[in-house]
Amino acid sequence: MTALAVAAASLRRMLRDRTALFFVVLLPVLVIAIIGTVVHNPGGFRIGVLATQASGPALATSLVDDLGAAGPVELQTDEQTARTALRRGELDAVVLVPVNLEAALLRGDDVVIPVLAGGAESTQSAVRSAISAAVARHAERVQAAAFAARRTNSTVAEQLPRATALQRVTPRISVSTENVASGSDYLPLGFGYSAPTMLVLFVFINALAGGATVVQTRQLGIYGRALAAPVRARDLVLGEALSYLTFALLQSALIIGTGSLLFGVSWGNLPAAIALVVTWALVGTGAGMLSGAVFKTPDQASAIGPVVGIAFAMLGGCMWPLEIVPATVRTVGHATPHAWAVDAWITLLSRAGGLADIATDLAVLAGFAAGMLALAAVLLRRRLSS
Repeated sequence: MTALAVAAASLRRMLRDRTALFFVVLLPVLVIAIIGTVVHNPGGFRIGVLATQASGPALATSLVDDLGAAGPVELQTDEQTARTALRRGELDAVVLVPVNLEAALLRGDDVVIPVLAGGAESTQSAVRSAISAAVARHAERVQAAAFAARRTNSTVAEQLPRATALQRVTPRISVSTENVASGSDYLPLGFGYSAPTMLVLFVFINALAGGATVVQTRQLGIYGRALAAPVRARDLVLGEALSYLTFALLQSALIIGTGSLLFGVSWGNLPAAIALVVTWALVGTGAGMLSGAVFKTPDQASAIGPVVGIAFAMLGGCMWPLEIVPATVRTVGHATPHAWAVDAWITLLSRAGGLADIATDLAVLAGFAAGMLALAAVLLRRRLSS
């Protein structure tokens, strides 16, 4: 009961700190929203279309509609703005609709549609194929209308609505592709990437920064007065550990709930996700307790702790996938618990893994947690006894 009382008192002290609550509650949600939006997969290529009024409203509009099948279409006002967006990576390609598109197609002339592409060569090839397919579907209608016009001694413009209607109801042969290779080495894009990585980041960082509470309690002599009563040092250590564990679990629940309700994040296999969250909360508990035992002043814990947490997060793959860094950096990254946690989330979210698939990751994380908790307990008991 003594340990529970200590845990309740420490938890109330943490929750009364409004500055800490900002970093625990609001900042993670903001970062998840920002990063999730930046790396969001829009469901296709981002295509800009530059079409002038002289292009003709009917055929130019229908071409834009066909391009929408390849991805989100953004109408551009001028070529210079479109090229700038392409250089910045805001667009994958820009389609320059010719000024004389309508007249040339109605006359039956050949038309060349310029496409500006950027990014990697593989992306350029893929976006060119997608745009070519959309343009080919658009050309089918015009060719069918031209054929009907020749047969009926009418004009292409007169036959175009009929060709469009027939194209919509005519069965098409489509090609479907299924990837049967192994799962991705990356977390899903969008909020499916930002939510789990920010859970790993903020639980650890806030635990390290929370070590300032233990340091402050030591400096105020609260532990000393408690030990003057019939309270053992191990009960104080256990109580602080329980408060950190509860705090870490509450923040994890907040991030998971926010990710699910606001951003539609799926957290994979439920038993495996729960085991991973609890294990990572234990890692955060060990980090927070160790911070409280090592640092001498609250300012040190508040200033140095987050820096250490961010450095570990960068090495461990919270900021970028470890698969894109050199093998040496990847090896060094796995000296941090963050890399093992991110690996486990990749298995759950990108490979539909279960509890057995992340057993090794959980075992390593449990080892990190046990080591930090044991070291923190020894150091704290020494400080409380001295």
